[in-house]
Amino acid sequence: MLDARDGGHFHGRPWLREAFLRVPREQFIPDRVWWPWPGEDGLHPVIDRTVRPRQWMRAVYTAQASLITQVEDGRVRPEEGPTKAEFTSAASCPAVVVDMLHCLDPGPQDVVLEIGTGSGYSTALLAQRVRPANLVTMEIDTHLADLAREKLAGLGLRPTVVAGDAEQGHSERAPYTRIISTAAVRQVPQSWLLQAAPGAVIVAPLNGPFGHDALLRLVADGQGNGEGRLVSGVAFMKLRGQRRPVPYADLGWPAMGGPWPAYADAEYRVTVVRGRQEIQIC
Repeated sequence: MLDARDGGHFHGRPWLREAFLRVPREQFIPDRVWWPWPGEDGLHPVIDRTVRPRQWMRAVYTAQASLITQVEDGRVRPEEGPTKAEFTSAASCPAVVVDMLHCLDPGPQDVVLEIGTGSGYSTALLAQRVRPANLVTMEIDTHLADLAREKLAGLGLRPTVVAGDAEQGHSERAPYTRIISTAAVRQVPQSWLLQAAPGAVIVAPLNGPFGHDALLRLVADGQGNGEGRLVSGVAFMKLRGQRRPVPYADLGWPAMGGPWPAYADAEYRVTVVRGRQEIQIC
């Protein structure tokens, strides 16, 4: 399915296709996960590898399916069965994982900061391209960070896995030439821009007023500012520090008297200058 897509994904990125084939996604998915779409009862069912291994494996490799790995910050367990509680962590669907890495397009010499280790799957794909010494991944949940570190080591991959608040970045290894976030932000954290090298690429889901998040590709100037555009629609959980709603006007979004134009019909330009974010539609 990914090969058949017209743009993005593996196109022009042979390293990414090779990495996808090399890394077993099932290595990073828990034996019990919630399916992202609710049943007729309104509850999200649990898929259990030990009970239905073929169903579980099909779910792992369904291109457009994110698998829910944490609910209510871990207060709800998969053993408790189907739920409609709030999702707080997921293994992003393969299509989105690949497309984000396509936009990031790191090289072997890049120094990369990944925000939101989660299961560690995206980290493993990055580790096929980036030297372990140049790859830092951060996860706010200590338990998830420990699990990901163990799963990565099981494949002989040993990037730096940091348990901490990634909204503050990781200055010890800065400056970074690539930064990628697997959690959505309402505003690009200034710490990421301050830790970005001149010309660094930042890829992150940016929450917008149109009912979904948008994939942002931003280029930093090395002085705390950045300029870029929104690429496509995506859906992600928010950074914990940015869960609280903020008026979109305060986040630099323009007022719209009608429907928001599609990404193919308009260019959404994003600038961040001295901590002030602004989105323009051209």
